[in-house]
Amino acid sequence: DERMGWSSVAAWLQWVSVVVALLSMAFAAWAMAVNRFFSAVVRIQADRGHQVVTGGPYRFVRHPGYAGSVLFQLATPLILGSLWALIPAALTVAVLVLRTAREDRTLQAELEGYMEYAHRVRYRLLPGVW
Repeated sequence: DERMGWSSVAAWLQWVSVVVALLSMAFAAWAMAVNRFFSAVVRIQADRGHQVVTGGPYRFVRHPGYAGSVLFQLATPLILGSLWALIPAALTVAVLVLRTAREDRTLQAELEGYMEYAHRVRYRLLPGVW
């Protein structure tokens, strides 16, 4: 895209996007560090004594790993200088939002204490929005 001149992104926006990408990765890594049940697979880990994690970034949003991933997905096209790449990034974000909703439903139904946690921490991905 950049090479062909289909779109361009201002250098300052690319640098802001680099900062956003780094911060989003750090946020997701923080979630992994404080949650020993963090997994790519949605399942209640009863065999490992699965319980609700409420510390670290889980104080702000219920799914900080996904929140970090969403921000990273949106920052990457801008870092690469491609406005057109925002289209597949937006589709990826839509899939992540759907997955978050389904995972949240599973956790509320199957993980003891999660319903109370969901009432305390209202937002799944973005405080004040959703």
